[in-house]
Amino acid sequence: MKQRACKICKRIFEGDKCPSCGSKESTDSFKGKTIIINPEKSEIAKKLNVKEKGTYAIKT
Repeated sequence: MKQRACKICKRIFEGDKCPSCGSKESTDSFKGKTIIINPEKSEIAKKLNVKEKGTYAIKT
């Protein structure tokens, strides 16, 4: 199955519904990928407004 990025929270996932926010608005064309391990201390997580661990798209 192809990876998709949620247009709402930018989480990368497989399937038709975002496991993080539950949105069905997603795209398979996204640029860049980052893995957030510690969202509390990550500068990138703050910039992307990410509060959970996971794989996220830099730009959707």
